[in-house]
Amino acid sequence: MQNKINMDNNKVNKISILIVTTLGSFLTTFMSSSINIALPSIGKEFSIDAILLSWIATSYLLTITIFLVPFGRMADMYGKKKIFMYGIFIYSISSFFSAFSFSAILLIILRILQGVGGAMIFSTVIAILILAYPINERGKALGINIAATYLGLSLGPFLGGFLIQYFGWRSIFITNMFLGLIIIILTIWKIRGEWIEIKKERFDFIGSIIYSLVIIAIIYGFSLLSTILGMLLVLIGVLGILIFIKWEKKVTYSVLNINLFKNNIVFTFSNIAALINYSATFAVSFLLSLYLQYIKGFDPQNAGLILVSQPIVQAIFSPFAGKLSDKIEPRIIASIGMMITTIGLYSLIFLNEKTLLEFIIASLILLGFGFALFSSPNTNAIMSSVERKFYGVASAILATMRSIGQTFSMGISTLIFTIYIGNVQITQEYYPFFLESIKVAFTIFSFLCFIGIFASFARGKLR
Repeated sequence: MQNKINMDNNKVNKISILIVTTLGSFLTTFMSSSINIALPSIGKEFSIDAILLSWIATSYLLTITIFLVPFGRMADMYGKKKIFMYGIFIYSISSFFSAFSFSAILLIILRILQGVGGAMIFSTVIAILILAYPINERGKALGINIAATYLGLSLGPFLGGFLIQYFGWRSIFITNMFLGLIIIILTIWKIRGEWIEIKKERFDFIGSIIYSLVIIAIIYGFSLLSTILGMLLVLIGVLGILIFIKWEKKVTYSVLNINLFKNNIVFTFSNIAALINYSATFAVSFLLSLYLQYIKGFDPQNAGLILVSQPIVQAIFSPFAGKLSDKIEPRIIASIGMMITTIGLYSLIFLNEKTLLEFIIASLILLGFGFALFSSPNTNAIMSSVERKFYGVASAILATMRSIGQTFSMGISTLIFTIYIGNVQITQEYYPFFLESIKVAFTIFSFLCFIGIFASFARGKLR
């Protein structure tokens, strides 16, 4: 665009952009993984059942999913840096107030606000990074960014466990607030100019409202799938998708360009593969955190030390996988990653009270390697398959697939808990039912990931 300050070629401080976006990715994933370690402590303090406890994690993911695509569109229209900055600010403020929550309901409300900020961050980070780097360097840059994502997942259980052990669960929110402030200072100090790809277009408020209601109906309905209300909400959500598609084809300036899916096989199947991957894997840390603390009797810090083995492997191998996808077809590397992830998930089906710690760590390492091979190449394939003017929306769609997948993953876990345990606290008398429920969960996740292998292969060639 002629009337903007371009943030590419020689005008871009690529290192500064990489640092800021990487810290943004680290911030959100650090919170996601540390909250899983904190859940037993939160549940004990507020005396809440397993279902309400899971909503402390799910409410955040649901909110992100609702707002990702609208914020992605806003970022293309009004500026990616602006939306990113607002997101970091909201995220930091909500983290601060979460530390002073006096009830589970208030904490869930603040987690919803945190999700609004998270949606602004997720919908802009990858788009900003892609705009800063040429196509032959994107895989490497994305690999570094995704490595930071996994580093956040790594330090979340480890540092989060340490903080919870010695300072209580509220300390993880204070830590997130300070990290957010650092990112705000660096962005103002180091990043100049703005990314605006679309001018003189109206925002599709009606489409955004339809989209949000559809997401709420499907995901909330899925969490209540064992009831008539849940099935009715899912049905309403599916019908809502058809209404949304019809509206988006009709409106001049759509919030989501349907042609991105209709005319682009690489984009479509890469997003489907991402959706399946996150649906099959996100709840792993949630389930294993509960397993290690309830069944194995570990404290939060030691449970975190065990869980850290998975994302550490992801962080090590992600830059390598991303760089490799600049030279080799991303679908090949990503599909191999999906295969390895399937094997890792399958191994966790056999967990019981006597499972050796070495077996658990080996399974986590295998999962981490599979995630690393899948994520960076898959992201590279998605972002490189669309035009520059769609980077914001494409980034938001990818993040939406991740958030929907993560929410589905938690929804599956919640549904299984509802069936096998019910609305009770997980005490010793319910441990056999808890073990049975996680076996069922990992069976479902293994099957999903197996299906994902075929979706990954079906995307076709990028180059």
